[in-house]
Amino acid sequence: MIAAMPLMIIPFILYNLAMLGLMGDGGIAALQHDIIVLSMLSGAIWSMALGDLFIVIALVVLFFEILKASRNGPGNLMNHILSMLVFIAFLVEFLLVQDAATQVFFILMTIALIDVIGGFAVSIRSAGRDVSIGL
Repeated sequence: MIAAMPLMIIPFILYNLAMLGLMGDGGIAALQHDIIVLSMLSGAIWSMALGDLFIVIALVVLFFEILKASRNGPGNLMNHILSMLVFIAFLVEFLLVQDAATQVFFILMTIALIDVIGGFAVSIRSAGRDVSIGL
């Protein structure tokens, strides 16, 4: 059952923890807080804000979700259902919660949608290879 849990819940929870103020400042200001600041060889300063880190985490999670979708197993359907519920939670929060009306949250929601659509597409494609019709 643990394998069926959608990993996209991780960026969803992290974003909500940041909005509650459990990761420094509370609210939307927390997303612009720089966590990594590096001086490059060119002399430029590169920085990564908390919101950018959430997007990077979501992209890494998306990679693992697509890998999970490519295997056939008993928890595969449950994973798709739960991934759809996570996307619906993203959508409802985006529409109804003021702190979720940000570009970062919209990108996270889009990644969750790609997870749902990509997961179904990969599963259907791999299931089609498993079916053989004897003539």
